[in-house]
Amino acid sequence: METWKRNLYILMASQFLVMSAMSMIIPFLPLYLKDMGMTDPKQVQWWAGLIFGINFLSAFVMAPIWGSLADKMGRKIMVLRSGFGMSIVIALMGLAVSPLQLLLLRLLNGTVSGFIPASISLTATNTPKERTGYALGMLQSGAVAGNIMGPFIGGALAEVVGFRMIFLLTGIMITLATLVVSFAVKEEVKPDPSEKKAGFFADGSQILHEKRLLILFSVGFMLQFAMLASMPQMSLFVDQLGAPGGYIAFFAGAVTAVTGMANLLSSPRLGKLGDRYGSERVLFFAMLGAALFFIPHAFVTSVWQLLIFRFLLGLCIGGLLPSLNNLIQKNAPPGKESTAYGYSTSATFLGNMLGPIIGGYLTGFIGIRGLFLLTAAMLLIGAMWLKKGLQRVAVDSPRTHQFPPGKMPSAR
Repeated sequence: METWKRNLYILMASQFLVMSAMSMIIPFLPLYLKDMGMTDPKQVQWWAGLIFGINFLSAFVMAPIWGSLADKMGRKIMVLRSGFGMSIVIALMGLAVSPLQLLLLRLLNGTVSGFIPASISLTATNTPKERTGYALGMLQSGAVAGNIMGPFIGGALAEVVGFRMIFLLTGIMITLATLVVSFAVKEEVKPDPSEKKAGFFADGSQILHEKRLLILFSVGFMLQFAMLASMPQMSLFVDQLGAPGGYIAFFAGAVTAVTGMANLLSSPRLGKLGDRYGSERVLFFAMLGAALFFIPHAFVTSVWQLLIFRFLLGLCIGGLLPSLNNLIQKNAPPGKESTAYGYSTSATFLGNMLGPIIGGYLTGFIGIRGLFLLTAAMLLIGAMWLKKGLQRVAVDSPRTHQFPPGKMPSAR
């Protein structure tokens, strides 16, 4: 088997294990706080939200730093650093005896995290250019499958072994995935040790002066903001629609799962289309499709209708992040791919943080149906911004790329 294919399949399986492990704790986090002695429901909700979100805050700050180090030291070592670091921190969460200790450990976990971005960077830089879209789509499928299965596995295991043991099992799963990467993944394209390396701030300045990358970072933020804005309200929306048999929790989970399943199915196929026709075209039309399928969300009258449109939405979502990551790799300065991914990860984490917060606030004024329409409008604006922005940069900055006026730059 070719090295890049072996790397891809191993990293795909590792991402599945890591994302399964990371998402296993989501279903019982509020219950874990109650197990620590917290009884006030409002206090439990507040702490659960804070503990969940603090991980994104520290990861948002650290992602560019780890990305810059990956360009200097190698991408594989960053995967190993993150994997072993997270396995230790998460195992320690099972020993926490207070919400504050759990909060600090989640903060530390975000600081050492980066397994997924480092895996993406390692794959993108060690895969033939004509197959990068397909490879990143496959990675996305592994991560999504882990996100789908993790909560189900975590919920089942919590009933059998208890909350604290879940954290230990999570740490073991991440350790195993990291060990497999350590022994089986080969990094063929490595940083040149003889090349003089710029400092972190010089790297950042170079990345942030690339207009194409700034457009892509802003699109990444908009995507994550739009996708997560309505997620915390989804169970309430299912309740409003009237869950069949009164199984609100089951159908709320199904709404999320069916979107993930569609994402899982479409990511590799849309990645191949990106390799053939250009990832910027796939990203543009996937954003348009997601916007169009968000609109009927505002008019559904039953859970079954919602499930259908969530599935169709998921088919479009499968083309978003893989295409975006492929474009970032294509437009990053040579040798600065991981640094570019670091800033891209920060932008998406910012969307992860602000989307649910602002979405929840806006829901109080316009309702969740209004939020769906607002999300659709945001994705439409984002698609236009992507297309027009890249066209304008192609005309204004022809120093590295030459494109005919009115044409979007091809990532092929």
